[in-house]
Amino acid sequence: MGKTDGFLLYKRELPTKDAVADRVQHYKEFQHLPSSELLNKQAARCMNCGIPFCMSGCPLGNVIPEFNDAVYKEEWKKAYDILSTTNPFPEFTGRICPAPCEGSCVLGINELPVTIEEVEKNIIEIAYQKGYVKPRLPLKRTGKKVAVIGSGPSGLAAAEKLNQLGHSVSVFERESEVGGLLRFGIPDFKLDKSVVKRRADLMKAEGIEFKTNTLVGKDYSAEQLKREFHAIVLAMGSTVPRNLPIPNRDAKGVYFAMEYLRQNNKKVSNIAFTEDNIDAKGKKVLVIGGGDTGSDCIGTANRQGATEVHQIEIMPTPPSQRDETMPWPMYPMILKTTTSHEEGCTRKWAINAKEFIKDEAGNLKGLKAVEIEWSKDPVTKRYTTFAEKPGTEFTIECDLAFLAMGFLHVEQKGIVEDLEINLDPRGNLIGKEGEYTTNQEKVFSCGDARRGQSLVVWAISEGLQCAEKVDAFLS
Repeated sequence: MGKTDGFLLYKRELPTKDAVADRVQHYKEFQHLPSSELLNKQAARCMNCGIPFCMSGCPLGNVIPEFNDAVYKEEWKKAYDILSTTNPFPEFTGRICPAPCEGSCVLGINELPVTIEEVEKNIIEIAYQKGYVKPRLPLKRTGKKVAVIGSGPSGLAAAEKLNQLGHSVSVFERESEVGGLLRFGIPDFKLDKSVVKRRADLMKAEGIEFKTNTLVGKDYSAEQLKREFHAIVLAMGSTVPRNLPIPNRDAKGVYFAMEYLRQNNKKVSNIAFTEDNIDAKGKKVLVIGGGDTGSDCIGTANRQGATEVHQIEIMPTPPSQRDETMPWPMYPMILKTTTSHEEGCTRKWAINAKEFIKDEAGNLKGLKAVEIEWSKDPVTKRYTTFAEKPGTEFTIECDLAFLAMGFLHVEQKGIVEDLEINLDPRGNLIGKEGEYTTNQEKVFSCGDARRGQSLVVWAISEGLQCAEKVDAFLS
């Protein structure tokens, strides 16, 4: 490495952010780009480990020590070339990935890990600024046509790889714009939509065709797909949300989190929508679920002007540091305070929702809940069962409640049924392990539709690997 003792000299430091009072007034990204000096020091912290566990922690296998060294030496073209060999979309992962690579960083054993994600984001942004990112046209076309259903991270990754291999790719998207979860699920303050459009425009220039406002199974039949394409890739994501079947679930004001986030993304982009308007201005908001989707609801509600924001989670409070269930280099499932939490939110853990409260007109007025106590398995040390604590019932007043409890499986109605794709016990698309095939010839699957709800970085990895299997099939 360029500076072998950098990890001894410099501490982990992230760029500054807009103050909370300022950033809740808009939906733009609010983290500033680091100075050249800061970026240089952070890259210098990479230790030149004998075994770079960060690479095995990354689902894409990014060659992290090498691009850190290039950044330290300010060799930006080299850094971009190294990063882009494994990651087709570092502008996405550099913003929204939870950075499992950092969880496996050797420096993280007894110090704070290298800021790998921040370095990655700046490599691609500087590469765009310097004109290194250009359309890459395949050397020749194979004459084979592939349909990719879904333009989320796995679909985009599969399309990018297949196009580079010379196949003609058509991506089908039911929404009006490309990106899937990236475009309509993640708020602009985490991922500005100009970043998604910039990449989509680049892919169009490379020869990929995007068919938006096209619902496959309705606007484009299964028979038409099989007739017109040599291979089909199902990359529709895991979009069926987990419900909360408690009394008064039908109260006006209870929504799935993605209904709220999708609509607000459209509002920010001035895209028309037909659903009832969901607005937190002047209202008390409750978010049920402690993950990233719940955090996105909190940040959105704060920007809309909610008077109060509460978040409850059924699991107990995560530990602040690694424990015996998550030894290094496993990803540490520790307490996470997001920027949305910083903006204002009351959080409670180990809470079980019992019943929604509604008035005579059917409007949501609150939630009855109870504290619970979890028991651990004596062998695995993991939480397995819980019991309610007597006398701990309480009520949370709220006008809006967003269910952010994860997703069950791929949407099975429509094209999945039409193509007669088999499902696994969890409701995901089933196929031969490691082959990304389904029970139907020339039909493949990848991403959350195949593996279930997961990380964006895993979806990208799946898309790339699926593309290789499709290419082998077509060859």
